Amino acid sequence: MDRPLRADARRNRARVLKAAQEAFAAEGLAVPLDEIARRAGVGAGTVYRHFPTKEALFEAVVTDRLEALAQDGRAALREPDVGAAFFGFLTHLVADAQTKKDLADALAGAGIDLCTSTQEAAADLHAQLSALLKQAQQAAAVRPDIDVSDLHAIVFGALAAETRADRSGRITAIIFDCLRPR
Repeated sequence: MDRPLRADARRNRARVLKAAQEAFAAEGLAVPLDEIARRAGVGAGTVYRHFPTKEALFEAVVTDRLEALAQDGRAALREPDVGAAFFGFLTHLVADAQTKKDLADALAGAGIDLCTSTQEAAADLHAQLSALLKQAQQAAAVRPDIDVSDLHAIVFGALAAETRADRSGRITAIIFDCLRPR
């Protein structure tokens, strides 16, 4: 039976995750675990105690980010202006994915399969996105003929089109206009 982490252990784990997220985003998977420990202000043993391999740490970083996005989706569902909440969440989703795109690229290049470790967090995010879409459609803020699969394709399309800094936000705004009812 797993015992809950002590408060100091929870703080250290959170510091390691934050440092790892920043390091992986900046340098990819090549960053050594000892460097992540240094950035987190903890010993290497602390990192290894929580994450026995770099892959385990990377999976935790991705899962943590998906869980945070799902939580943001739940918060958006409680907003009174459902249209603004929907488009605000999509904007946040695209911006988050853009800033961490190198993380996804590093993951794909390393051949690490995160499907099993992140499936639950990804399903939760998918559920929040579906609920936000349905809510926005019921409020007539989004076209009724869009489904969540379309939404995934649109978000990935926005990510692919937003690679140049001088066009940041432009393509996303155009795509979002296409989601609004005619």
